[in-house]
Amino acid sequence: MTRSDPAASVTRCACIDLGSNTTRLLVAEPFDGRLREVVSERAFTLLGAAGAAPGAVGQDKIGEVAAVVARQVRVAEELGVASLRIVATAAVRGAVDRAALAAAIEATCGARLEVLDARDEARLAFQGATGMLARCPSGLLGVVDVGGGSTELVAGTRAEGVTWSISLPLGSSVLTHDEALSDPPTPGELARVRATLAVRFAAVQAPQPAVAYAVGGSATTMQRLMGIALDRESLARGLQALVTRPAAEVAARLGLHVERARLLPAGILLLDAASRALGAPLQFAGGGLREGVVFEQLAVLGS
Repeated sequence: MTRSDPAASVTRCACIDLGSNTTRLLVAEPFDGRLREVVSERAFTLLGAAGAAPGAVGQDKIGEVAAVVARQVRVAEELGVASLRIVATAAVRGAVDRAALAAAIEATCGARLEVLDARDEARLAFQGATGMLARCPSGLLGVVDVGGGSTELVAGTRAEGVTWSISLPLGSSVLTHDEALSDPPTPGELARVRATLAVRFAAVQAPQPAVAYAVGGSATTMQRLMGIALDRESLARGLQALVTRPAAEVAARLGLHVERARLLPAGILLLDAASRALGAPLQFAGGGLREGVVFEQLAVLGS
């Protein structure tokens, strides 16, 4: 968790994002046309792999996640946020017991859970990515959001917003588990996943933006590890660094959560496939879905 000085007079808003792998809190305030982070924290709640039955979150995981959300709500309230939204993406969108999760969150902290559809998820990721750029290029822009349960490809302009998007039921958690990747993945398994993704992405008739940006957990981790644009060479180097030893050893060496180290090879393969589909190397964006939610709240509040 990171925090800045809580004593501020500007409007603050918060987003809690329930993803397939993590439950994340962002508290931010407007600054110089973008956002300044006040608090950011995450918990690896692993909704995407938690089901007691296929397609279910499960009662034990529901209680765990509700408790995490309640704690994050308290953090946001202590910082005096003017608005707070709790949103969920693919792992909850497809869960048969998502109503039970929403009810548990409301009972625990009195807050409502919003389950985003794929179109809203893409729109908010695009808004957060482009809104956090120091200089947003003109022309058609692309955004790739690789999550645990889905991957969104988005195209649009800063002025017009999203003009095209698609959501694929492929994420780092889904791919790791559906393809039964070993720890670490073998060269044969990686080749098989590449071939699978080539087929799945070949059907995507994506616009070809001048510039494309990557958001989501896999991209954020790659930025911390690589610190450069996500061209094919850097993605290949990053993948090689992750598949030489078991996830626990890689996590300890690179300072990652072990589950992130376990899922990141699949995330890198998804980033590479999305980059090929858009016809552009990926750059890092300073924001994503959570920032998009905060920007939207600030617009409603007139801040």
